[in-house]
Amino acid sequence: MSDRRLPSPAMLAEEVRQRLPHFGAVDWVDETGSTNADLLERARLQVGGRGLRPWLRGAHLQNTGRGRAGRNWQNRPGQALMFSCAFDTSLAAAELPALSPLAGLVAAEALRGLAGPGADGLRVKWPNDVMWGEGKLSGVLVETTRNPVDRAAGHVVVIGMGTNLTDSALLSRELNRPIADWAGVGVDVPIADVIAAVARAWGEAIEQIQAHGFQAFVERYARVDALAGRAVRVLDRGEVLQTGTASGTDRHGRLLVRTEAGVMPISVGEVSVRAA
Repeated sequence: MSDRRLPSPAMLAEEVRQRLPHFGAVDWVDETGSTNADLLERARLQVGGRGLRPWLRGAHLQNTGRGRAGRNWQNRPGQALMFSCAFDTSLAAAELPALSPLAGLVAAEALRGLAGPGADGLRVKWPNDVMWGEGKLSGVLVETTRNPVDRAAGHVVVIGMGTNLTDSALLSRELNRPIADWAGVGVDVPIADVIAAVARAWGEAIEQIQAHGFQAFVERYARVDALAGRAVRVLDRGEVLQTGTASGTDRHGRLLVRTEAGVMPISVGEVSVRAA
């Protein structure tokens, strides 16, 4: 993407719609609170009728965006690429946490497919931060709600991603940690290609995990794992619970941390994990 400015919302929606003809709804707006919240509300109200998912919604500006653990964040227009997708899933409730590492994994794979030389620099930090080198490039948030039409049919899963397009140096200074941006990756492709590649990857992965479980993704995760073999701290509300060595994921998508007491599985939502 040589021009880092986003196309107009109407133009971008049309470009993405052409690339995702199987999506029941694709829209892009100037501003909203949260694209994840918008799609969750639409799903709960069953707006648009049954059977029309997947849906995609993006925004140039989100003013009540959220990250994992309810962390608030905002952006300025054009600084970040932000969109969400809604899919139907028949996964049991106990299997839903695996969607979080799954979403980060296949987003990283999709971006690698566009990046060409140097693609190995794109990795995923468990559960789903997409990294470029040591800097966070994209954050992913996975949320679910019961299917409002047929509760026996499973859930609607909404996956949102925010990718820094520019401003990595400024953000790194403000946040006091490494931040990456898409300009730094240096990929010259239309931004609609980025959106469509990630959205397709999410949809295909949900079908695969329904059929085979996360076990089918363990080796794939290992190939893009930014934490593998690194010393990590496992924290809960800022308190260090464990220290050890990150050792991949298990068949449930849990992070495995090798400690003095043995290998500990870490579940999404329980803790945060940081490289030591």
